[in-house]
Amino acid sequence: MGPDSYYEILGVSRNADDKEIKKAYRNLARKYHPDVCKEPGAEERFKKINEAYSVLSDPQKRAQYDRMGHEAYSNASRGSYTGGGGFSGGFSADFSGFGDIFETFFGGGFGGGTRQRAGPRPGADLLMKMEVTLEEAVFGAEKEVSLDHIEPCPACDGSGSETRKFTTCPTCGGSGQMRQASQSIFGSFVRMSTCTACGGRGKVPESPCKTCGGSGHRRARQTVKVKIPPGVDTGMRLRMEGYGDAGEYGAPSGDLYIEISVAPHEKFTRRGDDLETTVDITPAQAALGSRVEVQTIDGRTVVLDIPAGVQHNTGLRIPGEGVRWQTKPGDMLVRVRIVVPTRLTDEERELYGRLLEIEGHKPLARGTKKGKGFFQDVVDKVKESVK
Repeated sequence: MGPDSYYEILGVSRNADDKEIKKAYRNLARKYHPDVCKEPGAEERFKKINEAYSVLSDPQKRAQYDRMGHEAYSNASRGSYTGGGGFSGGFSADFSGFGDIFETFFGGGFGGGTRQRAGPRPGADLLMKMEVTLEEAVFGAEKEVSLDHIEPCPACDGSGSETRKFTTCPTCGGSGQMRQASQSIFGSFVRMSTCTACGGRGKVPESPCKTCGGSGHRRARQTVKVKIPPGVDTGMRLRMEGYGDAGEYGAPSGDLYIEISVAPHEKFTRRGDDLETTVDITPAQAALGSRVEVQTIDGRTVVLDIPAGVQHNTGLRIPGEGVRWQTKPGDMLVRVRIVVPTRLTDEERELYGRLLEIEGHKPLARGTKKGKGFFQDVVDKVKESVK
């Protein structure tokens, strides 16, 4: 799985059940939560612990992760920005499930109050939906998407200051936080929140940037290159680290998540790692067996042996011609469709007639019409009497 796999982050085996994963997460979350652990890198490690648990605790995400591997699942691409490009399609922030899962287990921060991290707020994560073809999902692809996001102001380099000079924030006194005390029947309660005047920096610009009004950022349109790894499927999310909204005043940017939707294919249907298609054969081929040519997803032609006596809708498997993962590829499942001809040559009609005689049946004479039924006979007789 690799040195940074989610299993190794939580310290569990790949065969660990849900109970083991939850227990490991609880222990690690208590140990490395930034409220109690002051070791260097504790906050980043806690973030990775949350990320690992959010995947391994979800059966569908875990199955996808196991198939794709850590690198392909966790990072579709680090990508690159290129200028220009119009905005098409929508995106929205929808990542409540990617936050601090710690509160789900422990009901809030330590010390009896709600914890607010000091300093400028990190940028928001963005979610964008992308439709890909089945071929792109099977073999991987590189696509460009245009999005509208928040980026640092180029005029002030994201500082919000025209002169790059700052003074201590008069509202919070340089702490970057505001304290709000309240009384209840349980005693006093102090709530800490980010200072709204300085955005948590503890300082304000002497002269606000005229371009961004002192906010330190602007909304811009950018084109992003996204690398689609082979084997993705509908519902999977690819993460592009640092391509979300810019953080306030130099704080880390959020991530861009690409949610994949695979478009229907006219010939193939995906069944997990297998690809299913159909092949038409005649009754004679079904009875005696035959060899037919079948086209693969990449346009190649392979030979398939049809066994004698095959029945309609039987599935015949061609190994290794399905979805190609980093591990063993899937198969191609070919459904047999027995097609009865609607038009026969005189020779074919004679042969089918002889076959019916062998089977003990009599063929319907050419031009013979089916019986009309009792009510139709009555109608015809009435018409004859009127003439």
